[in-house]
Amino acid sequence: MYLNRFKSLLVVSLSLMAILFSTAVMANENLVVAEKKEGDFNVTETILEHIKDDHSWHLWGHNSIHLPVILYTSKGIEYFSSEKLVDEHHEPAVYHGNFDYKLIEGKTKIVDANGNVDAAASKQLWDFSITKNVASLFISVIILLVVLLTAANAYKRTGIKSAPKGVQSFMEPIVLFVRDEVAIPNIGAKKAGKYMPFLLTIFFLILTNNFLGLIPFFPGGANVSGNIAFTMTLAVCVFIVVNLNANKSYWEHIFWMPGMHWSMKLFLAPIELIGVFTKPISLMIRLFANITAGHILVLSLICLIFIFKTVFASAIAVPFAVFIGMIELLVAFLQAFIFTMLAAMYIGMATEEHHHEAHEGAAHH
Repeated sequence: MYLNRFKSLLVVSLSLMAILFSTAVMANENLVVAEKKEGDFNVTETILEHIKDDHSWHLWGHNSIHLPVILYTSKGIEYFSSEKLVDEHHEPAVYHGNFDYKLIEGKTKIVDANGNVDAAASKQLWDFSITKNVASLFISVIILLVVLLTAANAYKRTGIKSAPKGVQSFMEPIVLFVRDEVAIPNIGAKKAGKYMPFLLTIFFLILTNNFLGLIPFFPGGANVSGNIAFTMTLAVCVFIVVNLNANKSYWEHIFWMPGMHWSMKLFLAPIELIGVFTKPISLMIRLFANITAGHILVLSLICLIFIFKTVFASAIAVPFAVFIGMIELLVAFLQAFIFTMLAAMYIGMATEEHHHEAHEGAAHH
């Protein structure tokens, strides 16, 4: 038993070492570029290069997957490869299409003949490009569809009461965990089933993208969960579900707290109303900050090797980076669990039936 545990730990450690080594290789490539530009290693540029979104997907060396750029302007829809927005030195270049396009700080802008941004024309530009984060999100959705549909079809063939096999045996404990530890305690046994599809979708989507974000090469490497737009979309979905399903008692406790003096009701109403919006905002920031901080910390440790320009720095940087990488594996699951649990808690608070009589009786006495 202990030998099997040791083997599992060894496999995880070696995998993390391989991931960190590949990250170091990519950082070394950025070091060469930075030395050509400035002569010194730019830590900020290297870290931001790895965690930001991009129109191309860097694999290794000079190999990249150039993703499609899809633009809608006053002249209609236009699409082309992102390869046309960079030159042979991987610097931003002007592409001459319906308009002149150029990447400015990672965003496609319309420029004039001198290469300056045309602000008026750029405001009418709608960018529907498939960026690295969007492509990674498609991959995670495909993975989830394959895994979940495979498990669902297996249940259709064998039935619920039969012993789970294959993908079923992997998915069933996770689904039961979300149901028994997240949905039922926070929403209640009677209403939990109604919200289980939503909670499972949130949990598996965050978990899959968190794990894919720890892989530097295809089909991972994109910092989807560390993108504020992704976490904001999930938070907005929770906000909509919570407030659309909220009952009369929930809104009454917000705008006119039962059992309170009218002066306190006037004081508490704005605070409770602000809380309606701060709850999803806290969900958005928590997931974004924790995932981004983990990536930045690992990359900072790897960058120590190039800052000191000696291989001996790796004796300290790599073990610490492996340790932080193992913590990131835990954080990847923990953040998916926390986001889902808080979403279930907010749903439970919005759908809970309050007994006003008890509050009013207590206030009367």
